[in-house]
Amino acid sequence: MDKQALAKRIKAVAYLEGDFVLRSGKRSKYYMDKYLFETQPDILRELGKEFCKYLTPDVTLIAGAELGGVALAAATAMEANKPWIIIRNSKKDYGTSKMVEGTLKAGDVVLLVEDIATTGGQVLEAAKIITAAGATVKKIVAVIDRRQGAEENITGAGYVFDRILTKEDLGIKD
Repeated sequence: MDKQALAKRIKAVAYLEGDFVLRSGKRSKYYMDKYLFETQPDILRELGKEFCKYLTPDVTLIAGAELGGVALAAATAMEANKPWIIIRNSKKDYGTSKMVEGTLKAGDVVLLVEDIATTGGQVLEAAKIITAAGATVKKIVAVIDRRQGAEENITGAGYVFDRILTKEDLGIKD
């Protein structure tokens, strides 16, 4: 599936119109429901392949923030045959009480995958957890960049940002 077909397929299954409040607190007349596209095997498979295009030889690990980044990180890791980790949104109060599930070591070089980037808030929190562990976030890549400040916020925090698709690729106008 080429990028244009991927964009068309994602929009067909996940684009909703209405009045929505986003995680950032901003209101929007459209919503891309990540779970509607991440639960489609053909789309998830293609996204794993697309994310692998951002890998460099020094990347040792794929990461995704819960919950939307989990399936994306798994699909990418399987395609790349690399280990992956989950970054929790909050520490659980049972079991191991860890913020990171899987093995993250000092010195790891991480590709951090994201579902939809609006302001970049959630993925920046995940990046902080990774760097606090002594690892390096090589690049943060989102499936969709809504173009509402994520790139500026992420690069402003010192990380490299890229995206597979933009709202324009999906034919969305504000």
